[in-house]
Amino acid sequence: MPGLPAWADEDTPVFVISIAAEFSGMHAQTLRSYDRIGLVRPGRASGGGRRYSVRDIALLREVQRLSQEEGVNLAGIKRIIELEREVDQLTDRLAEVTEELARSQTRLQALSEQRGGRGDLLPARRTQSVVVWQPGRRSAPEEPPER
Repeated sequence: MPGLPAWADEDTPVFVISIAAEFSGMHAQTLRSYDRIGLVRPGRASGGGRRYSVRDIALLREVQRLSQEEGVNLAGIKRIIELEREVDQLTDRLAEVTEELARSQTRLQALSEQRGGRGDLLPARRTQSVVVWQPGRRSAPEEPPER
């Protein structure tokens, strides 16, 4: 995208509203409305002015496409955006858990090999639980009733 500083990435809010409106093909007032209803959440400059990132502009273009080409109303677009964000978050979390599982399996395999490959290791979570056993009276086992 033209005008993006070398130090900025797609999430860095750098574009003022007039430039974002031009890049997205919308009027600046439309961008203000979308911000008010929560469709797009631009960053803010120290003086309070909106600053849009490349990702924000791509989202504005998608809002426009869904509205004009697909006929989706703004409430529907907002829900679509929320669901897409949730899917992204869940995908990221799944990747984290998958990596954690792979690391655990690698550690378990290494421990098993250290113990001679007997395969008798099971993962156990360390807890700080205490179980207290108190001996009770032993009673004689009951005999089955006679027939």
